[in-house]
Amino acid sequence: MKKRLQAITLGCSKNKVDTEHILSQVEDLYEIVPEGEDVPVDVILLNTCGFIGDAKEESVQAVLEAVDRKSRGEAGKVLVFGCLSQRYAGELPGLIPEVDGWFGARDLDPVIRALGAEPDSACGTGRYLTTASHYAYLKISEGCDRRCSYCAIPFIRGAHRSVPMEKLLEEARMLAEKGVKELIVIAQDTTYYGLDLYRKRALAELLQKLSEIDGIEWIRIHYSYPAAFPEDVLDQMASNPKVCRYMDIPLQHISDKVLDNMHRNVDGAWTRELIRKMRDKVPGVVLRTTMIVGHPGEGKKEFAELLDFVREARIERLGAFMYSEEEGTYGAEHFRDSVSSRTKQERLDALMTLQSEISLAFNRSRIGTETDVIVDDYSDGVFVCRSEFESPEVDGEILVKADIGDIDPYSLIGEFIKVKITGADEYDLIAEIKEL
Repeated sequence: MKKRLQAITLGCSKNKVDTEHILSQVEDLYEIVPEGEDVPVDVILLNTCGFIGDAKEESVQAVLEAVDRKSRGEAGKVLVFGCLSQRYAGELPGLIPEVDGWFGARDLDPVIRALGAEPDSACGTGRYLTTASHYAYLKISEGCDRRCSYCAIPFIRGAHRSVPMEKLLEEARMLAEKGVKELIVIAQDTTYYGLDLYRKRALAELLQKLSEIDGIEWIRIHYSYPAAFPEDVLDQMASNPKVCRYMDIPLQHISDKVLDNMHRNVDGAWTRELIRKMRDKVPGVVLRTTMIVGHPGEGKKEFAELLDFVREARIERLGAFMYSEEEGTYGAEHFRDSVSSRTKQERLDALMTLQSEISLAFNRSRIGTETDVIVDDYSDGVFVCRSEFESPEVDGEILVKADIGDIDPYSLIGEFIKVKITGADEYDLIAEIKEL
């Protein structure tokens, strides 16, 4: 009888890929218990995030909950890896000695060995999917060469390292054979892909080759740095029907002063021109971005400029977070965190209130249109779907009444259907089926 292993992944989708690679190499040894299922297990494997204050607190709390389960006899061992344990490798073992093993984020082989398996490089592209079976994340590089003043990722994850294209294509083909139809291409900066291996930015070439894989129908791009953005990626998006007209491009701010303090290597004029090019070259493109409020250098004038830009750019999806001073970063060593927590919260609330109006207007503009969607789930007579303009886990959903006669609704999960949008709020859309 196999032992039971439960993997819990915190943080970004890049962490999810790491967990899935590990599980693929130990699934013959363990019964994999889904995350969130409250049953006794032999091992809890916890993949942590250490990016900003809130994420660190969440990860520490998850570790404490895991060792509490162990103390109650609901878990045998607790193994912890990822960004938090990489960043605080010297402190955490002494602070939480109940953990049976601490591992970093850069080398997964010790984790595999701790789980009783010998790492097999020939299986390096294997994945045990923890997402729905019809979509998967494809991590195309590790680490980052950027030196944004607020960000700890470069010294947690190390320098940028592209995954060889042939390895990515092998992994994508394997995912397609498992039934994956949508690939979400991710990295700390997807636009940097290929510079270290091929001496050129090769994201557009990779997109073209991924689109040639049978079974892959949608490819979407996350985490694209705005500086020196490769415009051939926009050409792919405009001409390749498999590349979603969707771009996740974290801008972080618009004020020249704040962008300079952030070490973003762009200014406000560059940012505005890039957004214009994206809209011109890819008609109908939907953009997702993130902003930071309360960064050193952001006064009333700079925040007002940010609000003005958000009104002007009408970016369809926008998330934001408050600046968190992170030890070891340039910002922590050279700037004073001068914006109060109260002011940061007020600015965050104002920004997100504005964005909710923009998101609502965008969603309402889609009422009456027809679009192809993929069915993610079915519950209580309703299909939960997404179009090319919604990314899983971060964007809203399209809810469709399952009026399909005698057809088993669960058989349509992972399939494409055509719907007509009939209603909208700031997050989700309502639709009716036009064609199965």
